[in-house]
Amino acid sequence: MFIVENYTLAVLFCIVTMLCWGSWANTQKLASKTWSFQLYYWDYALGVVLFSLLMGLTLGSSGDLGRSFTQDLTQASLSSLSAAFLGGVIFNLANLLIVAAIDIAGMAVAFPVGIGIALVLGVLINYFAVPIGDPWLLFAGVFLVALAIVLDALAYRGLSTQQAQTSHKGLILSVAGGLLMGFFYRFVAASMSLDFATPQDGLMTPYTAVFIFSIGLFTSNFLWNTIFMYRPFKGEAVTYKAYFQNGNLQLHGVGILGGVIWCLGMSLNILAAEQAGFAISYGLGQGATMIAAIWGVFVWREFSGAPEKSLLLIKWMFVCFLVGLALIIISRI
Repeated sequence: MFIVENYTLAVLFCIVTMLCWGSWANTQKLASKTWSFQLYYWDYALGVVLFSLLMGLTLGSSGDLGRSFTQDLTQASLSSLSAAFLGGVIFNLANLLIVAAIDIAGMAVAFPVGIGIALVLGVLINYFAVPIGDPWLLFAGVFLVALAIVLDALAYRGLSTQQAQTSHKGLILSVAGGLLMGFFYRFVAASMSLDFATPQDGLMTPYTAVFIFSIGLFTSNFLWNTIFMYRPFKGEAVTYKAYFQNGNLQLHGVGILGGVIWCLGMSLNILAAEQAGFAISYGLGQGATMIAAIWGVFVWREFSGAPEKSLLLIKWMFVCFLVGLALIIISRI
């Protein structure tokens, strides 16, 4: 199978992850013009499963290093399979909360708060589990990211009263989703061998772990997304019947594309973890917060009409994120 063999390539993969995780939600924004995020999310989940399977059957089954995808899948222990599966279940609920927050408050609020919290919590959890990197530089970077979250929350308060009231519910959902999302990555990491080239028996390689994770995500969707469909935080309830009657090829394609983009980021991030360490790999990937904020501010114009003070806070948010991510990168050098 293909593996990452140096830290430079690992950082590059994490940067691509950042772009993917910060951009996939644009497909939700496009689809939400004509149907609800709950229906979009079924296609998103399907896209994650399909792409993880494709990665396993191609890059995960090529080369002489490690184990092939099918071989790795058949030898995996029940505890490893369960850990990756549970990671998908936890991620799915967390992601649905953040997707609901995007639908209510927009990308510029939901992503920096939700994913920012997940970044801080996830880095701490994964570092103490597998301590790789300079803790002073790593935690200084995490502190700056946390500061950026606070600045974003203060910036949204400067919006008009109507926008702020709408964003308040979105902010609460973002916080809840971020707290849950900080835990999913550790379960996936625990299911994998720390040596990808000569993996330990019973543990999985990255390709298999991501595939089992995606099965957990899709399966749990029948529970979590059903609740969101019939007990929505915004708007009217939607039914399964609407998915088949109201959808078209373009809408389904947009949702699947969103899942593919996210899963590409996840796959590259997990592959980078052997060289970068799980804490740094996860932390860099969750720099997606900054990418999503850029989309929300400059493309979707979610802060259009905001006072000068809010715009100034947004600028400082970007500065804190950039410096924080730089510190996270050099903590491994």
